[in-house]
Amino acid sequence: MKKIFFIVVLISFLILGFYIQRSGDIYYEISKNMELFGKVYKEISFNYVDDINPEEFMREGIKGMLKSLDPYTVFIDESKQEDIDLMTNGKYGGIGVTIGVRNDRVTITEILEGYAAQKQGLRIGDVVIEVDGEPITSSDIDNLSAKVKGEPGTTVQLKVLRNNEKDTLQFNIVREEIIIRNLVYAGFYPENSNNVYLKLSNFSRSAAEEIKNALKKLKEEKPIESIVLDLRGNPGGLLDVAVDVCNKFLKKDLLIVSTKGREPNSEKKYFAKEEPIAPTEKLIVLINENSASASEIVAGAIQDHDRGIILGTQSFGKGLVQTITPISYNTSLKITTAKYYTPSGRCIQKIDYSKKNKVFNTPLIDEKSEFTTDNNRKVYSAGGITPDTLVKYEIEGEITRELLAKGIIFDFADKFYYQNQSTRFENLNDNKIFSEFVSYIKSKEFNYTPEVEKKLNALIEDLDKNKINGKILNAANKLKDELKNYFEKELDKYKSEILSYIKIELANRYYNQQKGLEESLKYDKQFNTAITLFKNESVFNKLLNKGL
Repeated sequence: MKKIFFIVVLISFLILGFYIQRSGDIYYEISKNMELFGKVYKEISFNYVDDINPEEFMREGIKGMLKSLDPYTVFIDESKQEDIDLMTNGKYGGIGVTIGVRNDRVTITEILEGYAAQKQGLRIGDVVIEVDGEPITSSDIDNLSAKVKGEPGTTVQLKVLRNNEKDTLQFNIVREEIIIRNLVYAGFYPENSNNVYLKLSNFSRSAAEEIKNALKKLKEEKPIESIVLDLRGNPGGLLDVAVDVCNKFLKKDLLIVSTKGREPNSEKKYFAKEEPIAPTEKLIVLINENSASASEIVAGAIQDHDRGIILGTQSFGKGLVQTITPISYNTSLKITTAKYYTPSGRCIQKIDYSKKNKVFNTPLIDEKSEFTTDNNRKVYSAGGITPDTLVKYEIEGEITRELLAKGIIFDFADKFYYQNQSTRFENLNDNKIFSEFVSYIKSKEFNYTPEVEKKLNALIEDLDKNKINGKILNAANKLKDELKNYFEKELDKYKSEILSYIKIELANRYYNQQKGLEESLKYDKQFNTAITLFKNESVFNKLLNKGL
């Protein structure tokens, strides 16, 4: 008996010793390399040939170190602390505008309703040329947000160009607390239907409550038969908010998501905690390649429990969870601390940042594997959320993409609006709009070289360079001459598509972003496919493997 006891004690000490040794190894490695890093930092700071900024040098070192991990593990310095508040609470001090670059000019692209910018008369399309007396150019766009934002109650002065630079206006605007709405649209659409369209743009603190309040209000108007939840372009946000959003559609006590960190005992499971407000209404969730993180948690839970159909294109594939930890000097570290798993058990992380990376001791993600939903449908890990029905929504015309990318449609909408303010949007004539647009393009000397012409030019250059048979070169040049009218043909071919984008921009100006969104839904292939699916019950149920 004593012998057995001695053996057990000996084994215990060996195991404990092995653990301490392993633990000691990692602490030793950390200590050794911190000392090494510190010595390199000091030597460079004191002895480099030119004076360097020690703070910036260290910050670059930190950024370089974190860059070896994944793009979500980042150092957040003092200037970016406001971004954390915006991400978590959906609030900031500002005037209520979104600013972007259009044709190399700093332009107001969105006005938030009910805030100072709208109340004092700023408009979409206004070009910002000065902030507090300082000239602004497109190169200042990264710093402009910090200049416009600030403590509520303080004033910012903006000088803008309006109406194709005919008017120069100055605004003194008092900053206020801006609460970002997560739910940018909630209403019955199409009109006179019993379908609710919900457009969720992010997952800050109030997202789930916004959905709940909107659905309550809409149910008071008339019965809801179906819901389209649009998560396209939604980059995500807070994990617990994603869980709460799911709870508005999934039954109480259902598993929504689980997370696992490095340690085996770190697993956390998140369940629906309350009865849903929309438990049985038909549901379709729209996703695309820019639906990420919290959007994928929602789509994954809805899909795994067969609560609704996922429609659109493959999602982004972010299956990693970050934790924000305050460190010192008003800075923070956002670090990847876990992976999340959908109810069926899949991690949908697409990119393995550990591949060919010596920093990692083990692979970041597992190989692609097959899982099953509640209704025994097959779903897969390691590649984002695959829609139940794949429907692409692409800009068909190369010329349309070019017109949008160069801001031509945006600028024309401004010009047309200011010239036709007395005409109601509903009474605008499509042919008049398009003929004026064509004239506008020609006056702007819009340079458009289609891909086919680029390839032909390259071929002619190659033929000429290599002195290929003159007949072939002549034939290629003749073909190039025939392409001279290609621009007009392309405009005519994609007239309806180009016109749809012009009318979306005009709706934004005549009314607001909500009307612009409604106008866009008229031409939205994915949304309209969803509405068709709701009407075809047998196909809807077949996709969810119901009643088969």
